[in-house]
Amino acid sequence: MNLLLSFVAGLIFGVGLIVAGMADPSKVLGFLDLAGNWNPSLAFVMAGAILVGFVAFSFAKRRNRSFLGLPIQLPTSGKLDRRLIFGSAVFGIGWGLSGICPGPALVLVGAGISKGWIFAIAMIAGMALFEFWERWGPKFS
Repeated sequence: MNLLLSFVAGLIFGVGLIVAGMADPSKVLGFLDLAGNWNPSLAFVMAGAILVGFVAFSFAKRRNRSFLGLPIQLPTSGKLDRRLIFGSAVFGIGWGLSGICPGPALVLVGAGISKGWIFAIAMIAGMALFEFWERWGPKFS
C-alpha cells in the first residue's frame, strides 16, 4: 500500500509540474533572467508549494505516525554548515545553467526529452561523486 501511495503522490507531483509549466526549462530560465524578459510565474508556483508544505509540516509535527501507520521522521537539525552551503550553491548553479531541477528532470526523462536524460545522467554522476567523496575524501565538520 505504501508503494502504491508513493507512486500516486509522485504521479500527482509530476502532473503538477507539467500543468505549472515547470518541466519547461525556458520558463525557469525566464524567471531567473531578471535583466531580460522576466517571467514571474515560477514565483507563484513556489509560493503555492511553500504554502502547501507549511500546512503539511505543521500538521505532521503534531503526529507520531503517518496515515499508513509508519513513523514520521522529520529533520531536526537546524545546523547551517559548509556542506549545506556548498551543496545549495552547486544545486543553484546547476539549476540556473540548465533550468532543470530533479523533479522536472524525471518528468522530461519520462517524456523522452534528451535534455532531461542529460541532466538526469549528470545528476546521478554527481550523486555518485558525492558518495565517493563521503567514503574516501577528507572529513570536514
